[in-house]
Amino acid sequence: MTTMMTDAEKTKKLRKDVAPFAKSETRKSIMQLVNTLTPLLVAWTLGFYLLQFSPWYTVACSVLAAGFVVRTFIIFHDCTHGSFFKSKKANNRVGFITGVLTSFPYEKWKREHTIHHATSSNLDKRGIGDIDMLTVEEYMEKSKLGRLGYRMYRNPLVMFGLGPLFMVLILNRINRSDAKKKERINTHVTTLTMVIILGTLIWLTSWQAVLLVYGVTLFIAGSLGIWLFYIQHTYEDSYFEYDTEWDYVKAAVEGSSYYKLPKLLQWVTGNIGFHHVHHLAPRVPNYHLEAAHESIPPLQQATTITLTTSLESIRYKLYDPKQKKFVTFKEAEAIIANRTKQMSKAA
Repeated sequence: MTTMMTDAEKTKKLRKDVAPFAKSETRKSIMQLVNTLTPLLVAWTLGFYLLQFSPWYTVACSVLAAGFVVRTFIIFHDCTHGSFFKSKKANNRVGFITGVLTSFPYEKWKREHTIHHATSSNLDKRGIGDIDMLTVEEYMEKSKLGRLGYRMYRNPLVMFGLGPLFMVLILNRINRSDAKKKERINTHVTTLTMVIILGTLIWLTSWQAVLLVYGVTLFIAGSLGIWLFYIQHTYEDSYFEYDTEWDYVKAAVEGSSYYKLPKLLQWVTGNIGFHHVHHLAPRVPNYHLEAAHESIPPLQQATTITLTTSLESIRYKLYDPKQKKFVTFKEAEAIIANRTKQMSKAA
């Protein structure tokens, strides 16, 4: 007679099964640096060179470079988790360099992202390293102006259009009030390094050239990055719970999606579509995520989203804890009207 495993036993086994994949391989890490940074720098160089013929050639190079910036960010991301190299010093050094290339301060993002992992899908601990999200009840309690502000924030043109500009120019340049000295210094050194590099490029070329090459690249890469982060946690039946009921493994496997992308896009995005695996075991380097997913059957039960179905997630704006799912603004208004009616009857 086969005995059923308890949730605790299933969790223990899942962690044990994924542990062998949480090991970096220096050769693979170096190869990824080479096949990512080399084409990125080539695309940027070509962008400057081809500007003399047509700005559209430069924009084309910037679009290509944006894909490699996303891939560079995944390397940066792995470094913040200490999963890209065995050496902490190597992770910190590569993390700083890739942070400068992608505009992200290493120490600041490492701390905020660590908090994100520790609180992901926890309704009582939102706000750091997350895309802002309200529940239906919280939205109900907002003033008309507050609701309008939230609606604007969740508008795709704002989130994916103004969002990258706000992130690169403001959010990544300012330390949180509780940041320690090391983090504050790292943020300022990152910004200063970027200013020196960009200033030199402007002196050698022109501000228009730098804007078309670096500016366009970061804008496109930023939009793609926000989209990836959004889709990995925003889908109809995504897992969210209040702190008393929150479970780390469920948050990883049920609160993070498997974004099934075409092989080329999977390569460009550094396998981050296997986000459920990453949230379960952040020390698994990006080049082992797919193998972990394919080797462990329970991980294959994660919510699978494709390019086509992911577009539906743009509709989801609020989370309803009572139905345990995301809803649209229109659905939320119907829920609010119904609950208000029920409260009136009860009174």
